[in-house]
Amino acid sequence: MRRLVLFDIDGTLLSADGAGKRAIRAALLEVFGTAGAIHGYSFAGRTDPEIVRDLLHADGLTDAEIDRGLAALWFRYVENLHAEVGSMRVRPLPGVPALVERIERAGGETVLGLLTGNIAAGARIKLDAAGLRFQRFRVGAFGSDHAARTELPAIAVERARELTGVAFSGKEIVIVGDTPKDVACGLHLGVRTIATATGHHPVEELAACNPDHVFPDLSDLDAVWRAIEE
Repeated sequence: MRRLVLFDIDGTLLSADGAGKRAIRAALLEVFGTAGAIHGYSFAGRTDPEIVRDLLHADGLTDAEIDRGLAALWFRYVENLHAEVGSMRVRPLPGVPALVERIERAGGETVLGLLTGNIAAGARIKLDAAGLRFQRFRVGAFGSDHAARTELPAIAVERARELTGVAFSGKEIVIVGDTPKDVACGLHLGVRTIATATGHHPVEELAACNPDHVFPDLSDLDAVWRAIEE
């Protein structure tokens, strides 16, 4: 089977109970002295760079001012995230470990990957803390690659081609996510989309976005596998 299966992280593979948001808030306060209106801002489906710029723009900072502090911000964010996950339990969501293992076992031209708004360093911290092991995901596209989520699938596809020599296209590419933005970035390329209501969006809201499949969670391994391989 030829498939490139790309997973979102937060709300899809795992729950970090707000660790990322707390880590970004602390880093923003340390570096910029403000976190903007972060308590009323939804991180769901957004990239980390998009989140940071939205919050700081709303507080009156210019792009030039933001750019000057970004290197320090991401350094502090990673340090803060390490501390957050070290003091809590990051857990994989229902069905995830078994599904990831099944995709790995498929072998051949089936590639396990990531498509996430997290910067790469943050993705690694969260996955390792949940026991899912970042290194087992053979390719990925991250918020640190591009601030626009709709640009990330093409980056992941090109990395998969460089790794395997396979030019995945159309419904050979499967995006699994928990937000309307995950579905939208898949529709943008005409790929297969699987939505899971394990984040902040119920099944009915996700179904209205017209994914190829929608599940309450990923625990029905056979049903999710059929959705991937059909």
